[in-house]
Amino acid sequence: MMFSDYHEGTAKEWLITNGLGGYASSTVIGTNTRKYHGLLVASMNPPVERVVLLSSLDEELYTEDGVHKLAVHRYPGTIYPNGNEYLKSFSVKTMPDFLYNAGGLTIRKRILMLNGENTTIVKYDIENPKKKQAFFKILPLVNSRSIHNLTRASDIFFTQESKKNNTLIKASNLQFGLVSDLRYQADEHWYYDFEYGVEISRGYPYHEDNFNPGYFELEINEKHCSCFVIASTESAESLKKTDLQTIEELISKEEKRIRDIANKGENDSFLQKLLIAGDSFIVNRKSTGARSIIAGYHWFGDWGRDTMISLPGLTLVTGRFDDAKSILSTFSSNCRRGLIPNLFPENPADSPVYNTVDASLWFVHAAGKYLDYTGDLEFIGKIWPTIMEIIDNYRKGTDYEIRMDDDGLIEHSGQLTWMDAKIGNWEVTPRKGKACEINALWYNALVYAAEMGEKLGRDVSGLRTTAGITAESFREKFHNIEKNCLYDCISGHGENWKDASIRPNQVFAVSLTHTMLPYELEKGIMDIVTEELLTPFGLRTLSPADSRYTGFYRGTTEERDAAYHNGTVWPWLLGPYITAYARVYKDRTETKDKLRDLLRDIEEHQYEACIGGISEVFDGNWPHKPNGCVSQAWSVAEIIRCYVESI
Repeated sequence: MMFSDYHEGTAKEWLITNGLGGYASSTVIGTNTRKYHGLLVASMNPPVERVVLLSSLDEELYTEDGVHKLAVHRYPGTIYPNGNEYLKSFSVKTMPDFLYNAGGLTIRKRILMLNGENTTIVKYDIENPKKKQAFFKILPLVNSRSIHNLTRASDIFFTQESKKNNTLIKASNLQFGLVSDLRYQADEHWYYDFEYGVEISRGYPYHEDNFNPGYFELEINEKHCSCFVIASTESAESLKKTDLQTIEELISKEEKRIRDIANKGENDSFLQKLLIAGDSFIVNRKSTGARSIIAGYHWFGDWGRDTMISLPGLTLVTGRFDDAKSILSTFSSNCRRGLIPNLFPENPADSPVYNTVDASLWFVHAAGKYLDYTGDLEFIGKIWPTIMEIIDNYRKGTDYEIRMDDDGLIEHSGQLTWMDAKIGNWEVTPRKGKACEINALWYNALVYAAEMGEKLGRDVSGLRTTAGITAESFREKFHNIEKNCLYDCISGHGENWKDASIRPNQVFAVSLTHTMLPYELEKGIMDIVTEELLTPFGLRTLSPADSRYTGFYRGTTEERDAAYHNGTVWPWLLGPYITAYARVYKDRTETKDKLRDLLRDIEEHQYEACIGGISEVFDGNWPHKPNGCVSQAWSVAEIIRCYVESI
């Protein structure tokens, strides 16, 4: 890829991660356009408490032709320097790989994060075919702030302890080291008024200052030379003995790790890219000492709903069964009154938040899928008490007015489903009552629990009976006879109303492992969803025929929240759609080819926004511009799952 144009270059981003929630990310020309960008964004309490420590490295090459600055920054009214003019290619097969031509020299830059450490390595290989006399200078721009904030020079005070080849930077109760095989020269300056263009478009503050503590320098007079810079929260003493050979070994080790992940996709390049992207979301959680799934980069933590939806695609389809067990164990041990956490707090002293009705039902689904894939009944026996705690509490009633009504259907208070946007006191998508996907999940959980219980030798007759009551009531009360599909939500106890909004939630009544609808109704659901909600990048969250439909996801936080579930396209919904379509039209010979063709635009998208990833959302209207998180766990996970299972 070549990106001499600034606007084209800043429209594409890259992201690498470290398995802790930390990451390195920027645009393909090296311009930081978000407050979330940086070369070392460390997770201080994995996978949360992420802080920007190394914002960028500014490289300068001095030759007889002059000074060639490879960096690209945006300031008020100007772009300076214009290093993208020297950038000849960029790729990110296993790690970001930049190739520059400047002053008759070729500079290759590769960026690596060490898995399991808050450590970023940047390696340079310089070709100087005419043996020109040249001088190479690397200037780190550092910070010490939360990913959600911005820094001004007056906000923070840096100190450093510099030595021959390294320096220890201290600020705001944080410290990190910069280590190289080059000579370090302390020379402190502030760089003022960086502008982050994406933050402007999202309605957030967008100016920042970064601190330059000094520079690393290299005299060049040979045909070939190499050097490196390491930024790490590990101590400078533990890193300063690192040499070029060790760096190459670390690069080779990470390349092999990524190739091993990709090779599970055999010779399918699309699946290989998906598997590599999927690996980035599986992280260690320090507070539980176990694995978890981060919901999306750059800003999400590990959410219960997102984790359980993502688990099959990220761990079961990929054969990462130990990770699946660890994740299920983490959430099982934190279950309270039948509810698994909606999210774990950034502050480890705070308690998990449980405000979700569907996460626990997705947990039972994930457990059932785990048993389907592994046959590991011993593990299911360990989490069986949690499964029954969920079922029992949903039947008798638990927090947030979650309870089973006499008709066997689950009702709940507002803002507990995945369509949970709220602006002040305004519930953007009010779904208090009995939601269709919640009750599809409830039936699925009852049958899965009955199957698991039978294999464990438990009496599950009550589960079977309840499932039968639920199925009968669901078919009777959710069937929108006029449109031959499902109502999105119906009233709870003591009320009488039905919401006929055409939303994608009804697809789950066809896609889940255990369903309860007659074929003609399943076909009716798929027909109306295909006609009104399907786009090349996912399903709209509301039909364009609805007066509340909002076709573009943009503007202020309030404007985006208003559109979030009122027309905005979510690619993760392609997963259940494809699974449901493959079931309904399983007898058609062209079904699998048709569904594979449906993913062509998603495959192309992997080269368009965050290279290799799949965005959180897209506009409902053409041309369906991507937005939200640049790489979302369930977007990637559900495409992996449906691609492997249904295509």
